[in-house]
Amino acid sequence: MMEILLPIFGFLIGMVASMVGVGGGVFIVPLLALVYGFSPSHAAGTSLTTIIFTSLASTANYSRQKRIYYKTGIILAVTTVPGAVLGAHITSIINEQLLGLIFGCFLFFVALRMILKLNFSKNKQSDTEKSNPVDSESSLFNSKKRVLSGVVLGFFAGLSSGLLGIGGGSLMVPIMVLAMGMPMHITVATSMFTMIFTSTSGVIEHFRLNHINIEYALLLVLGTIFGAQLGAYASKKISGRNLRKIFGSVLIIVSIRMILKYGLNSF
Repeated sequence: MMEILLPIFGFLIGMVASMVGVGGGVFIVPLLALVYGFSPSHAAGTSLTTIIFTSLASTANYSRQKRIYYKTGIILAVTTVPGAVLGAHITSIINEQLLGLIFGCFLFFVALRMILKLNFSKNKQSDTEKSNPVDSESSLFNSKKRVLSGVVLGFFAGLSSGLLGIGGGSLMVPIMVLAMGMPMHITVATSMFTMIFTSTSGVIEHFRLNHINIEYALLLVLGTIFGAQLGAYASKKISGRNLRKIFGSVLIIVSIRMILKYGLNSF
């Protein structure tokens, strides 16, 4: 009976994910694990499947806004893709309780970053852009160091994507802003574009391992594709800072529940 709520959950998750440049896995994985009783590996595989469509829907809208650095996104995918495949494969050999605990701790870190404004408050963004001005994709590629840093660090974003069932944006966004000096509004859009490749590669491996519940993924997609469109549209008009604080508070509660559930069961 609870399945009928999945499109509604998907809509809300897709909207927020698109606005802040993440795939939505930080919400989908705990939703499936805590509410629907999925194992962490199956929650990760199903989440990544949903994120493919969220990324496609967001990219379509951001493309019309001309906010995507396509060449940058494709180059970053060179390392995020193998990272995602490796991460997905690790889920088949790691203990389920440990995987759940890892995700809970990761979620707690993401939540703290939201609440404590470590996810690039407006002032930090401005300071970064002043010291590392990137006003076009061509100027970005004038600095080989920035591009190389993004490519190297992108592997770990891909690894977290395949392992934890997230799109990778939670790491790609800070990589693009801090290591590559990209403007935040460009970063959000390019992150969603890169996630198409990252998520797809992770899903292929999860599918091989039979970690995907197609029915649940499709029900979530019914909502995420519309939520992602709305989020991409809204992101150019409103700041997501207050919204991220609210969801950060929610994530604190969710992460603690996951840590308690899988941490206590590990001992």
